[in-house]
Amino acid sequence: MSLLVVGSVALDTVETPFGKVEEALGGSATYFSAAASLLTGVRVVAVVGDDFPAEHVEMLQSRGIDLEGLGRVQGRTFRWSGRYGFDLNQAITLDTQLNVFENFDPELPAAYRDTEYVFLANIHPELQLKVLEQISGEAFVGADTMNFWIEGERDALEEVFRRVQCVTINEAEAREFTGESNLFRAARKIAGLGPRYLVIKRGEYGALLWHEEEVFFTPAYPLEEVFDPTGAGDSFAGGFFGYLASCGAHDPYTVRRGIVVGSVIASYNVEDFSLSRLLEVTSEQIAERVDHFGRMTRLDIEGVDRSDEGVIVDRNE
Repeated sequence: MSLLVVGSVALDTVETPFGKVEEALGGSATYFSAAASLLTGVRVVAVVGDDFPAEHVEMLQSRGIDLEGLGRVQGRTFRWSGRYGFDLNQAITLDTQLNVFENFDPELPAAYRDTEYVFLANIHPELQLKVLEQISGEAFVGADTMNFWIEGERDALEEVFRRVQCVTINEAEAREFTGESNLFRAARKIAGLGPRYLVIKRGEYGALLWHEEEVFFTPAYPLEEVFDPTGAGDSFAGGFFGYLASCGAHDPYTVRRGIVVGSVIASYNVEDFSLSRLLEVTSEQIAERVDHFGRMTRLDIEGVDRSDEGVIVDRNE
């Protein structure tokens, strides 16, 4: 089924202890669509300036990403510059230049309005609401946010949460939004606003899914080398929603599996700068890590059973 993302396309300058890239392709819609395109077709609504390199457009289109909704206007493309220390969970923003993104006013092409799966990436909540008004039919809609909107646009953000089926938010933002230090109380409060599914992203510690008072935890895929965490949350969301759209379903089992697939795709994203790793990963490699993920988290492993007393015993003894 069709999948749409509305968000940012940017040029990023990123430095980590393992290297640096300048004006590399970035932005929430970019990472999302690159990840989702590994699983399904995806449509993008975003804006860039007249300085946006043509080779980036060609690369995205070569992956089957529909760019009819990518506006090109006079001015400079959105730019972000950041640095990470050895604690790769925390980015230090050095510079943000919104440029043409400051006046981004998303208008969905007519062909996009009946999209079955929609993801509203991290943009102003009022713009997220505007997109919701343009969607026809019964779309399954997810929304992301950030602390800036929590602090300055709370009423609009709450309205977004009431009107979408799935909310993704990171751990610190969930606590800030609810004023709860306990993550489960925070999850219950956000879910109480109306979304059927709540996904709390926990970085290197994985993700938590809250659905009708039931909790599902998934760890992050363990890696020996992480070079650049930029876009990890967006590539997670792209893999997650890309899987749902590829299945044409959003029942609890499919959502749980989608979170695992999203975690696996995000694990590839952080292994190199910008989109470099996502552009070379294969479906076979994704399937291999998903299988490995399952084996790492299974309780009913071969050679292990439970006695009547509930103690795990080794069948080989």
